[in-house]
Amino acid sequence: MSDQTTRLGPGYRRRILIEPQNGCSVAELEDDYHRMVVSLYHTDGVVTDVTSEMKRSPWTGCPGAMQRLRETFLGCRLTDCAGAGEKNRNCTHLHDLAVFAAVHAGDRAATAYEVHCGDVPEGSSESQRMVRLWRDGALVLEWSLTGLMVTGPAEVSGLELTELGAHIAAQDGKGAEAVRILRWAAMVAQGRAMVIPPHLAATAFPAGRCYNFDPSIAKSSFRREGADIDWSVLGADPLADRSEAFTAAPESQASACPDRLL
Repeated sequence: MSDQTTRLGPGYRRRILIEPQNGCSVAELEDDYHRMVVSLYHTDGVVTDVTSEMKRSPWTGCPGAMQRLRETFLGCRLTDCAGAGEKNRNCTHLHDLAVFAAVHAGDRAATAYEVHCGDVPEGSSESQRMVRLWRDGALVLEWSLTGLMVTGPAEVSGLELTELGAHIAAQDGKGAEAVRILRWAAMVAQGRAMVIPPHLAATAFPAGRCYNFDPSIAKSSFRREGADIDWSVLGADPLADRSEAFTAAPESQASACPDRLL
């Protein structure tokens, strides 16, 4: 699929790989700003351990969210993970990954998502762009946006990205998950139009967005130099070391779950 996303031109890219195993479910994400992985260990439907790793994060304060994540999900029933804790008090990306891992814990095979959110064409008089989501190599969603308003297809046309709650509620589980992923990615993709200088203090942004922007964390958190990657560069793919998972739905493999961190 990388050749296809390259042909779509410059834009934000995100890949998510969810790999369930017996007693452990792993979810990993990489995009322009992040590479993170969460492993949920579970017994009899209850989370018995949570490990995570921030392989790349945009702010120096982000890694502290890994302990917050463990506190949020440890002891939680898998069926209750979607509503666990306050998402904005966690790293929102780690929280999402933990929920994906919980929801897919009983699956028999991995699930691979890929997102491409096109940049606004240079010279365009309107902020129009296309955003697309694939699941296991098949195109599932394709929206046109003007700013943060969806202008197509018809079933979501005229709705702001923040107004898709009723549409999500009307979908089945897989459909709702896909819409949530594309909605959030399209919002994060707005960052490509921003220039955030290295070493900028997190206090320059509104408080309360996530763990990093809690005032107690933001005061000592700064933008990392070189943390951002533009995957529009020819031949570059998020989760490049797992590319085989994004060309076809992979069989679940025992190597997916890392050794438990002691």
